[in-house]
Amino acid sequence: MPQRMRRLLAGMATVLVAGMTMAAPHAASPWWKHSLILEIYPRSYGDSNGDGVGDLNGITAHLDDVRSLGADAIWIAPMYPSPQVDFGYDISDYRAVDAQYGSMADFDRLLAEAKKRHVRVLLDMVLNHTSDKHAWFVESASSRQNARADWYVWNDGVDANAPGVTAFQKRFVHEGRVPPNNWESVFGGSAWEWVPARKQFYYHRFYRQQPDLNWRNPAVEAAMFDAMRFWLDRGVAGFRLDAISTLFEDTKLRNDPERGGTNAQGDPNLHNQYSDNLPEVHDVMRRMRKMVDGYAGDRVLIGETYTPKTSDLLPWYGGEHQDELHLPMDLIPGFGWQAKFDAAWFREHLQAAQTDLLGLPPLMVFDNHDNPRSIDRFGDGRNDIARARIIAAMLLTNRGAALTYYGAPIGMTTSTPTRKEDVRDPIGITGWPQEKGRDGERTPMQWTAGPQAGFSTNPKTWLPVAANYRTVNVASEMADPSSLLQWYRKLIALRRDNPALRDGAMTFVDTKNPDVLAYVREGKEPVLVAMNFSGEARPLTSGVQGHGLRTLAASDASLSRSDKLDGTILPPYSVWVISFER
Repeated sequence: MPQRMRRLLAGMATVLVAGMTMAAPHAASPWWKHSLILEIYPRSYGDSNGDGVGDLNGITAHLDDVRSLGADAIWIAPMYPSPQVDFGYDISDYRAVDAQYGSMADFDRLLAEAKKRHVRVLLDMVLNHTSDKHAWFVESASSRQNARADWYVWNDGVDANAPGVTAFQKRFVHEGRVPPNNWESVFGGSAWEWVPARKQFYYHRFYRQQPDLNWRNPAVEAAMFDAMRFWLDRGVAGFRLDAISTLFEDTKLRNDPERGGTNAQGDPNLHNQYSDNLPEVHDVMRRMRKMVDGYAGDRVLIGETYTPKTSDLLPWYGGEHQDELHLPMDLIPGFGWQAKFDAAWFREHLQAAQTDLLGLPPLMVFDNHDNPRSIDRFGDGRNDIARARIIAAMLLTNRGAALTYYGAPIGMTTSTPTRKEDVRDPIGITGWPQEKGRDGERTPMQWTAGPQAGFSTNPKTWLPVAANYRTVNVASEMADPSSLLQWYRKLIALRRDNPALRDGAMTFVDTKNPDVLAYVREGKEPVLVAMNFSGEARPLTSGVQGHGLRTLAASDASLSRSDKLDGTILPPYSVWVISFER
């Protein structure tokens, strides 16, 4: 990195940290129970060597920004050696760092510098599959007689003319054989790939270069647990477990039921009854939890858990035994297929997280690397920032842990490619134009109004910097007291320091109101959070009795002047966070 850029970043870090009071850690409960975790996509956070791709030293250079934001931990998407077919989620070595991201020494330095700032480091662990370039798969694919012949899911297939073979299966004929069933790859086509050397098909839930491991083989579990121990021994605080529900497949290989119609790749829509969320995965989770709990420091297991309803998350915690994941992700409020900017929608699902999980802490998520950014999904094109303040308030004032994504606190937007030739994401290439991929939510972080948004000195970044970087960037928003970033910082500080927001029970009030979502975080000094989802002013009618009002955060200055709870007029798309006495 040029010396001039180093000085710029160092100066920014000083500005970002100034005025930020970091509260002392609370020892009463595990750190992760009330945590804010920031997901970092390593290709897009900070480029320290000018090659246009983010790297570990780029993350280290911005740790003061993480500290200034108030995040307790960072989760780094895969930075292991990989052919980058799926940008790191195809891993060829679980015990090393990809050279484009740096070295193991760089990782150790990142870990040490994060520790100095009381920021924990979590890694992405991809347990379902490896890269087809991993030494395990190269050996497994070489013959049917080798030490790792059954480390992956292999099958002879069936005769192409056998009864019951579907038209979909017949599209993938090899030497008179077709895949054993109708299972599909997420990226399009059959989930089975033919290997001439074995005269067999292997199963791949995702891209064909991502063969699924055979978790019914104890040697596979032992090897993957050893890989996790390698990083735990190095000092990481835990893992986010990718696609964790897909570890096992039906031993009878029964066809998944068809749901009618076709997907973006032109394949039949399926209900993944026999290829996802099989009960055996919970046995693995219990053994993994026991292994991780053997380490000091409250290490944490976070699961990527898409479920149809909130109560379906309970088994991922281990039910009443609480012996599986510490924090399965509650993705329903933010990513449910009916999700919309609607007070009733969020009330229903935030309330379910308080009542359906045995009091266990939910982990709320509204943004990640696989979905368009929430500011676009919940925005209307005119009031996007105001609506983003409401999303931030829900994320940061609810009872439980919270996970946000780089760029969300400054209002970074989704920059979807407009031409197929510009797409880098595999699913966007195979599904264009119905499916345009995930490049739009993975664009470089916007640090400054300077060239390449301060992300890189190279004008040819791996994805183009979003066009709005001159106004939507960290430096500009740190200088603006009314910015979205400052709103996030205020709420995060309140979440950390206010006893009711940190530990209080969550009671919903005015539950029939179609436009206003309101709840009380209980405590010696309770806190009322009220959000107006309407574009019109609405009165607050919470029914809460209290005095000694003190505004903790208000998205509209008029709210700070109110001296009453009910009857206060909430301006359009406004948030009011008030402490009071009973």
